[in-house]
Amino acid sequence: MSSELFDLSGQTAVVTGGSRGLGSYMACALARAGARVVITARRTEDCENTLEELRRIAAETGGAGDGMEPIAVPLDVTLEQSIEEFGRRVADIDGGVQVLVNNAGCNIRKPFLDFSWDDWDRILDTNLKGGFFVTKALAPGMMERRYGRVINIGSVTTAFGYAGIVPYCASRGGVGQMTKALADELGPHGITPNCLAPGWFRTEQNRVLYENSEWLSYIIDRIPVKRPGKPSDLDGAVVFLASREAEYVSGQTLFVDGGITTGATKATV
Repeated sequence: MSSELFDLSGQTAVVTGGSRGLGSYMACALARAGARVVITARRTEDCENTLEELRRIAAETGGAGDGMEPIAVPLDVTLEQSIEEFGRRVADIDGGVQVLVNNAGCNIRKPFLDFSWDDWDRILDTNLKGGFFVTKALAPGMMERRYGRVINIGSVTTAFGYAGIVPYCASRGGVGQMTKALADELGPHGITPNCLAPGWFRTEQNRVLYENSEWLSYIIDRIPVKRPGKPSDLDGAVVFLASREAEYVSGQTLFVDGGITTGATKATV
């Protein structure tokens, strides 16, 4: 990502839930594009592996100078006090935060009738409510500078529904609608919220599925490009949505899914 077209040098990007999985990969992609990256987790000790990789990238790209080293900040997106403390902490960053990636998320898999109130609250509070209030915490600074990029992480369930993960589907569908509403409200202030929706990528949340060869064959058969996603497949998308070049893209959902949300299964001719 050395092209000046998508250069994020001098900008600070926050990636919630950036300690592992796709959040970690997206944080590294933003760092390779020149951004100073702030990652969050409930426990900052969980961030060490990603922080080490971010430091390596910063050293290679020259992004570690002038106080622009990557850092980890504690954040529990389900707790109001934690979000408020996080907001105060990042408000002190020199130059402010230009990019927010609302990646923190969770999922629970079980039949519809087995979900409890607590299950519902945990999933919706993390995936939807948390992203809303983290955005609210950082939006004033972006509004003051009249510049900001908000990237809410959705999934194929932003468009489709699947059995066994009903609350998760509700949360990701809500992320898509929240993104549209935020775009309408924040656009006049120079802030462009968008939703980045990965398809089937192997993560810790769905690892057990990928260990089922029958299920994996079933999914691959329905992805037009005939493979699950690789972490690097998200690099270009997240950097584009974070860049100045995306200033006329707002309120959109960008599916990076190998074409599965086209509704295609097998070719029929």
